[in-house]
Amino acid sequence: MDGTWTAVREAGPDGPTPSPLEASRERVVKVSIVASKSELTQLCEEMEEQASAFESAPAGLIVAWAAERFGPKLAMAASFQDAVLIDIAVNVDPTIEVVFLDTGSHFPETLEYVETIRARYDLNLTVTKPAPGAEQWPCGTAQCCEFRKVRPLKQALAGKEAWVTGLKRVDAPTRRDAPIVSYDENWGMVKVNPLATWTEQDVAGYGADHGIPQHPLLSRGYLSIGCAPTTRPVQIGEGPRSGRWSDSDKVECGLHV
Repeated sequence: MDGTWTAVREAGPDGPTPSPLEASRERVVKVSIVASKSELTQLCEEMEEQASAFESAPAGLIVAWAAERFGPKLAMAASFQDAVLIDIAVNVDPTIEVVFLDTGSHFPETLEYVETIRARYDLNLTVTKPAPGAEQWPCGTAQCCEFRKVRPLKQALAGKEAWVTGLKRVDAPTRRDAPIVSYDENWGMVKVNPLATWTEQDVAGYGADHGIPQHPLLSRGYLSIGCAPTTRPVQIGEGPRSGRWSDSDKVECGLHV
C-alpha cells in the first residue's frame, strides 16, 4: 500500500464523478464544538459515510481528507514503533502535530528512535509526561496506563476535533472491526485510522520502499513495542502483540477502548 493517491474521474450520466475527497467537501458538516444532539447525529452520520468511502482508499488520501476537514484541530498520536504513518502524514501536512506519550518506562532504543525520526522529518512533536499521581501506579499495575497514557493524551488533545492513530485491524481481536473514520464517544472527537486495513507486511513493505529507519528492537523480535517492563520479544508462531503484558490478560492500554 502506498500513501499517495492519484485522482481518476470517470464520466457519469450527469457529468464527471467526483473523487472521494471532492465528494466529502460537498457534504461536510462543520462542527467545531458538538453543542447539541442533532449536531452530534450529523457528525456521526458524516463519519459513517466517510468510513464507507475510505474502506479501500490509500492512507495518504485519508490523511489528506482529515487535514482538510479539521485543519489545525487535527493531531496525530504516535507510539514510534515505526514511522510509516508519520511519513505518510508529513508528506500531506509537514506541520501536523505529532504526540508522543513518554511514559517514563520506554526502552532507551525507543527514545533514541523518537529523536532519529524527529530530526529526519523536522517534526512538530509534542512529548507528554505522566499525569500527577502516576508514581503511585508503577508500570504494569492496574492504573499505570491511565496516568501515563490516557490522561496525558487527553490533555494534549484538548481543543482538538480529531486525532489520527496507527491502529490496524490485524493488531488484536479487540481491533478487528475498527472503522477507518468514526466519532469516538470516549474521547468526544473524531478518530481517524488510516492504516486500519493494513497488514504487518504492508507496513514493512512501505517502510522498505521509502527507506524509513526501523526501530532497533524490531530486529530483536519485538514486534509490538511498549514500555520496557511489560514488553518482551515475540516467539515464533505468536501474534505481534503477544509480547505485551504477557503475564496478564490485558490487551489494550486504554487509548483504543
